[in-house]
Amino acid sequence: MHDEAPFEIIDGDPGLGLVILADHATNRLPARYGSLGLPESAFRRHIAYDIGVEGVVRGLAARLGAPAVMSRFSRLLIDPNRGEDDPTLIMRISDGAIVPGNHPLTPEDARHRLEAFHRPYHDAVARTIATTAERTGGAPLVISMHSFTPAWKGVGRPWHVTVLWDSDPRAVQPLLTQLRALENVEVGDNEPYDGALRGDTMFRHCMVTGIPHALIEIRQDQIGDEAGIAAWVDRLAPILTRLNADPALHMYRIFPSRTGAY
Repeated sequence: MHDEAPFEIIDGDPGLGLVILADHATNRLPARYGSLGLPESAFRRHIAYDIGVEGVVRGLAARLGAPAVMSRFSRLLIDPNRGEDDPTLIMRISDGAIVPGNHPLTPEDARHRLEAFHRPYHDAVARTIATTAERTGGAPLVISMHSFTPAWKGVGRPWHVTVLWDSDPRAVQPLLTQLRALENVEVGDNEPYDGALRGDTMFRHCMVTGIPHALIEIRQDQIGDEAGIAAWVDRLAPILTRLNADPALHMYRIFPSRTGAY
């Protein structure tokens, strides 16, 4: 458990026009919340964070020289990849695990989590995107990194990597094409989740502002150790470099959301 800033900004060159995000980078909790009443083993599970993603983001940021923003608190405390009015913002039950520290939840506690963790993270994301746009004079390319479990409710998930998106295809389609060109890699399109989620990070910072973006999900057994993390950094770094070099991915254009929110 910890008491530190709710986000980490990895310094990089905003002139590159690329920003990398990690909403669920760590499984940490501030000391005042203890373990939320959960056993230590819960914090090694996907319910607490996106396994392997922190290493991938650090590797990509170092390789590419791009700035990155990572959350520094567990999604069990409050989920930065949910809108403030989303009923799953603070989970009371997550994949069968009851979270005692989240129920009952006073309005004061919910407000504190928003003000001390959720909003500062999104403010850091917004600042980093704005700084990049100011430096380049155009829209940045924003890539959000996540990971997913190898199986769900006993059913295996065949994809090694997937891309989630709403309705803006500009970065997604070339990204899917290049991922599908990798040898022995099964690629999913809006699997195992639908990327259209009102109020999530991509919606808030990219969809409503017209910024090209994509959310990449890697299966957790692919990045569960240093070798796997290094392998995916090696795969993704040249792909993101090629995408970022495309002038079409640095223009603003708003696409109607499939959520119907606007």
